[in-house]
Amino acid sequence: MTQPSVHVQIAPTSVPSTPSWPGEVAVVAHVFTQLGLLKAIEERVRFARARMGNYEVIDFVVMLIGYAVSGERTLDAFSARVAPFAGAFMALFGRANLPHPATLSRFLAALDQPAVEALRTLFEEDLVARSPFGSPPGGVWDRQGTHWTVMDVDGTRQVARQRALPQTPELPAPHRRFDQVCAPGYQGRKRGEVVRTRTTILQAHTHQWLGTFGNAGNGDYRGELLRARAVITAYAAALTLPLSHVLLRLDGLYGNAAPLADLLALQGPGVVVRGKDYHLLELPAVLARLQLPPDQQTRHPESGTSRALFDCLDIALTPTGPSVRMLLAAHPAKDSPPSIGTMRNGMVYEQFFTTVPPNAFTPVDVLDLYLHRGSFETVLADEDLEQNPDRWVSHTPCGQEVWQIVSQWIWNVRLELGQHLSPASMRLTDLTYSQIGKPAQATEPAQATKPAQATEPAQATEPVSYGPPEWARRSYTKGFAGADFSLQPDGTLRCPADHPLYAQERRRERNGSLRVLYAARLCHCRPCPLRAQCQENGTTTIKPRRVSAVFRPRSSTALVTDEPAPDEPPPDGPALSSPVLWGDWERCQIRRRWFHLLRTQTVLLTFGPVQPRAGEGLEPQDVQTRAHRAHWRLSWSQRLARNARPPTAPPLEVTIHGLPVLFAQSFGFDVLTAA
Repeated sequence: MTQPSVHVQIAPTSVPSTPSWPGEVAVVAHVFTQLGLLKAIEERVRFARARMGNYEVIDFVVMLIGYAVSGERTLDAFSARVAPFAGAFMALFGRANLPHPATLSRFLAALDQPAVEALRTLFEEDLVARSPFGSPPGGVWDRQGTHWTVMDVDGTRQVARQRALPQTPELPAPHRRFDQVCAPGYQGRKRGEVVRTRTTILQAHTHQWLGTFGNAGNGDYRGELLRARAVITAYAAALTLPLSHVLLRLDGLYGNAAPLADLLALQGPGVVVRGKDYHLLELPAVLARLQLPPDQQTRHPESGTSRALFDCLDIALTPTGPSVRMLLAAHPAKDSPPSIGTMRNGMVYEQFFTTVPPNAFTPVDVLDLYLHRGSFETVLADEDLEQNPDRWVSHTPCGQEVWQIVSQWIWNVRLELGQHLSPASMRLTDLTYSQIGKPAQATEPAQATKPAQATEPAQATEPVSYGPPEWARRSYTKGFAGADFSLQPDGTLRCPADHPLYAQERRRERNGSLRVLYAARLCHCRPCPLRAQCQENGTTTIKPRRVSAVFRPRSSTALVTDEPAPDEPPPDGPALSSPVLWGDWERCQIRRRWFHLLRTQTVLLTFGPVQPRAGEGLEPQDVQTRAHRAHWRLSWSQRLARNARPPTAPPLEVTIHGLPVLFAQSFGFDVLTAA
């Protein structure tokens, strides 16, 4: 037997491996220091407690920053992972010793509300101080070319699982750790006993968090909505956005008269919300409207559900107001009761309230704006995967609130760093797609104006028509080409197996052409006998067939062929105005490019030589007096100096590989020259 060429040996000396996240922590610490955020937290977020040892608020905040960046599942796991590098970790923020997890827990349990609000104010000020997304920060342009900014207000609930304990007169009342932070509420799960609600505010185009408010149980949804309105008003004022053209997308929790009356009492942002006041269907004006033909019809591209849309203008939610525009989406009822909506006479009605004018957004536009592009749930899912801010850090409301503010702060900083790493421009998506049936009400055509910060669509001075579709090549699927799918009069395609494909996305190209992406339904593709000839991997179909077509623009005076242009209305329908355009940035890639680069590059942490101390023995300042022992009476500068990193500490040098020179120059990093 030959001697192997690989020799494995074991060293008894312990050398812990470096985690994958110190590089990102170092960049975040440098950015916070350069921008003065650490100094602002030290000076403005102040909390004095009798027994806090030598630590101050800044020490616990930087520990939560490291926990949010690391992505460790629990705080104990983060503490164990950072313990071998505690000195280097705290040196990044200019501090000396890392607090113990139990010390952090006691600090969060004793924290008061003024300190939380001071940290929240700093977070909101930093959001508008440096925006890497330009001004205006994305938006949606209606059919009259008017710019709107969409904000989302929604909430999540975190269930606290507790053991079932007997409660009898012979036993004392059980002591629950979650009594302060949680309360009974809607759990959504069978085993959850108590919950906490977190209301979040999101800028729908840049995907930046604007704020978070937590409450026990189902929360104070009316009070939280008013607080969210105040945050959005301050954000719009800081970016000089007209408040009348800020549109709030609200969850169905706010879809009744009481919260809408609070929100619309003062002149402010517009609203689009899923309603739940189904007693309004009994109003004579609504009953009379339902007897007439629908305004428009729409079909969902995935489920194939067809909805008839009835637009009811100026509906009073209560006898004293307010009056809103109510949209009813009706479709035939199935055998089972509907999970959303109400059933009347064999029809299921879904209710939506909005304040946008009908000449700016048609009923189909309102439905698409609420249900589709930039939906709120996708960003919440990304947040849960990357940071999971709903995980428990403290058993008190203030402690949990501080953790969630820090989590949203790190999310926004990652967006900014990712934008500087690989700058991305705003993308435009045409939300208009083919409608079914003839609308009952016609809107006057308006001249399309060029959206601000949007260079793709040209200003329309005359009606634009398109030529016949140019289909994708056969080389991608090795089977049926795009030309094998016939275009139907209703705007759909028909595949060789006689199944429909619906227009899923429309994109304006730089040369003025329109690219339309059609997609089939997965339930049609899987059992299809022709799938081996249609899809490249026909044996395991995991995605439906998709077909891309390009429509080239032509002059309005050119001859019209038999193929209908995708953006032109049917001959018997109304003349449509400019399309609805949605401008936003990539939801995932900006952060993920930054995240994956920092997690795959080498990071070197090197300490310099220890500086010799002058003299030996006890220094005069090391002797504690009674005033020092009663440290809650020390000045703020004295308190901060106790855990500050001393000047005699060895210097720390951090080398991060893989970041470009332009990024280093943007944030003041030194660039290591190659030898």
